[in-house]
Amino acid sequence: MHHTLALGAALALLPSALCQISTSSKRGLVYVPDAKYPQDDAIWDSDTSDLTWYYNYGATPSPAYDNSTKLEFVPMLWGAPDSTSNDSFLDDVTSQIKSGTNVSYILTFNEPDGVGNGGSDVPADLAAQTWIREVEPLKEQGVQLGAPAVTGAPSGFTWLQNFFTACNGSCSADFIPVHWYGNFEGLASHIGQVRGTYPNMTIWITEYADPDVNLTDSESFYNQSSQYFDRI
Repeated sequence: MHHTLALGAALALLPSALCQISTSSKRGLVYVPDAKYPQDDAIWDSDTSDLTWYYNYGATPSPAYDNSTKLEFVPMLWGAPDSTSNDSFLDDVTSQIKSGTNVSYILTFNEPDGVGNGGSDVPADLAAQTWIREVEPLKEQGVQLGAPAVTGAPSGFTWLQNFFTACNGSCSADFIPVHWYGNFEGLASHIGQVRGTYPNMTIWITEYADPDVNLTDSESFYNQSSQYFDRI
């Protein structure tokens, strides 16, 4: 069975000269502004960059790429709002679409099974309620919907299963985002497990790194993993 993967990586962690560059429409950017290196913003949007999309953990585009003609913004519903009547994410994305912005995809719930280190810590049943109210209506506007981006821990599989159970058929995700922090062998194994669990779903790798290695090993990890992604 053919699986499509879209890649999002914190590319600022690796100098572009150290990475093997090959053209791929799969590749995207996790954009986190760095006041110390503002010049990096231009690198990702340059003619030599093969990036075609980005996300920033938020619902609205980053000002740095307001005038970009090559980087498509992918909005994200990071967590659940405090109020069950809060539809701000749906309103923000709908407003972008009505203004003529191309919104083809959205992402949802950043590591809802995680607490700290960027995890949104959202119970599966609350996430399901929020999805049905704020995410599912975007399907009618032609937007493809990313399932919650759980951690690479076993708890991620459990949380996602509980989420779809709570949805009771009302959450029609189009693709499964994957997060992984560890070595290449663990990454490949984890992707295999996700593909086995959700065999009919497209997969996006939206966060990955081997965080506890030196620069040379990090470069090797990136090159090995990106070549692997392009093969599957």
